[in-house]
Amino acid sequence: MPTLHVNDIELYYETVGEGTPLLLLHGLGSSLLDWENQTLEFSRSYRVIACDVRGHGRSSKPPGPYSVAQFARDVAELLRTLDAVPAHIVGLSMGGMIAFQLAVDFPDLVRSLVIINSGPAMVLKGFRRRLTIQMRFLIVGLFGMRAMAKVIGKRLFPYPGQEGLRDTFIERASKNDPRAYLDSVRALDGWSVADRISSIRCPVLVISSDQDYTPVDLKRAYAAKIPGATVAVIENSRHAAPVDQPEQLNRMILDFLQQVTASPPQKAAS
Repeated sequence: MPTLHVNDIELYYETVGEGTPLLLLHGLGSSLLDWENQTLEFSRSYRVIACDVRGHGRSSKPPGPYSVAQFARDVAELLRTLDAVPAHIVGLSMGGMIAFQLAVDFPDLVRSLVIINSGPAMVLKGFRRRLTIQMRFLIVGLFGMRAMAKVIGKRLFPYPGQEGLRDTFIERASKNDPRAYLDSVRALDGWSVADRISSIRCPVLVISSDQDYTPVDLKRAYAAKIPGATVAVIENSRHAAPVDQPEQLNRMILDFLQQVTASPPQKAAS
């Protein structure tokens, strides 16, 4: 299996295609398998790299604590070792958080950012928002990962005709190591680089599903703080846009990357 030893773990990755590197970063409890609708399409024009982040998929699952900064350091080392910098970075949900951390901590490694259904902070305030985190610990602790996967699967794919997508998600998410999954949840809780995103100088596209957990207006608000960032909306989509609306998503990303390729790289703010 293609793995690299980075920061005392084995990081599983796959790569296909040639050209400018493009890194795909998955969401919480997911793996590079969930980019299957993007990998081949993007590899026609780019050197696509996808990895399972620490605690996920076929990568190492050492005891926590984990942190988003740690995930970003792992990814940075992967890119350097593969001689794949600067790279276009595409991140979904937790992967978008890692992408933001990468952009502010290692700006020279990032050619552009595509942030899908994510943001630069996860600071949950108020009883109902805190409850969403506590429920994950409760469900996983009492009933296991399959129960958690079923709850999330129904939210991601609630419509008639999406049974196959839901079943695939449940099967994959059920294979998560419960301890590593909860360590990853803890890593996200309270994380923020919101006060640093104004320093980002690479091209940024923020993509929001119209039915995502957080409204489009919240994405527009933080995107306004990033010089030159643009926002695009995917119709009839929930949180897992790469899976429920791959054609819309792929077209948006490829159009954006084509524009980025036509313009020279920008230097990060000092």
